[in-house]
Amino acid sequence: MPEQRRMIETFEVIEHVDERQIAALRERTNVAVPLALQWTWEYGSEVEELRQLYERGKRSQWNAETDLDWSIPFPREDWFLPKEGSSLLAGVLATVGADDATCREAAWDEFAHTMSQLLHGEQAALQLCGQLTNACPTMDQKWYAGSQVIDEVRHVEVISKFLARKMGTLYPVSPTIKFLLDKLLEAPTWKLKTLGMQCLFEGVAVGIFDIIKTMTTNPLLKEMLRRVELDESRHAAFGILTMRRLVEDASPEEMIQFEDFAFEVLEALNANQQLDMLHDLAPKYGLDPEACVRVMHSLPNWHDLNAEVYMHTVMPNLCRLGLVTERTEGKYRKLGILSDTRTAPRSELPLSA
Repeated sequence: MPEQRRMIETFEVIEHVDERQIAALRERTNVAVPLALQWTWEYGSEVEELRQLYERGKRSQWNAETDLDWSIPFPREDWFLPKEGSSLLAGVLATVGADDATCREAAWDEFAHTMSQLLHGEQAALQLCGQLTNACPTMDQKWYAGSQVIDEVRHVEVISKFLARKMGTLYPVSPTIKFLLDKLLEAPTWKLKTLGMQCLFEGVAVGIFDIIKTMTTNPLLKEMLRRVELDESRHAAFGILTMRRLVEDASPEEMIQFEDFAFEVLEALNANQQLDMLHDLAPKYGLDPEACVRVMHSLPNWHDLNAEVYMHTVMPNLCRLGLVTERTEGKYRKLGILSDTRTAPRSELPLSA
């Protein structure tokens, strides 16, 4: 997205400001996807770990309508997340002296925006897993990808119901996220699709869900995210189990392709620095989006705060897979994606799910 890039001091950001371009991105609902369907005549299990993951998925099915207590209130006037440290907008407003009610309203709006983007991401995961059932070469992979389709349907169902019933707001897909999700859906090989969705986006989602689940005091939200996160952990595990075998057999050229693809996706996701959300919401509270980013970047612990979601699952797994090398490690650190305080030597990093 070169035309959307600019500098805020020394940090390059991606910022969408042309409303016509944003509308065109959102109106692009037909995506031309190159897809090679692969038959297999081996119906037995070739990868026992994947077959076990499939069995775990069958045992862990749940009903979004009946297994959650939708009667639990989600009051707009409550701090359902901590007053400090959970909302960028609320934090900036607090520093300029806004009252508690204004900060709480901003936190509500920001959370609705975040959940809306997660919902759109779940729809992309639903469609991509449908692709994987066709494109993956082994029956174990097809079985698991097929089981993940119903997981993603349930996630679309439960988050959309939560937004409709409890928040009354659904924000359109952010242009940066739409662009990246389209790129994943259009990826030319099932290997890049697996890396992009299962390892990168699913890993980021696990981090976000886990952080919110840990912080929230609302029992409905906590239970919903607990169930979703259990599913997402299996999805990330599928990506890691599959990629571990792919990198073992990859040529040096393929390893460079995997490494660069992962960096490009995460760099673009990070470069937005919540500017899509800020352009949607900051003017309501009299705030300038760039000023909000400057405040955030001025924090002494910005790198650690920024890296929290990435360091939950994504970056440790990429390091262990050998997809962070001297070529990209320094760039990840400079961008605040890879944190020194959370990174062990690569040989000591466990695969996370």
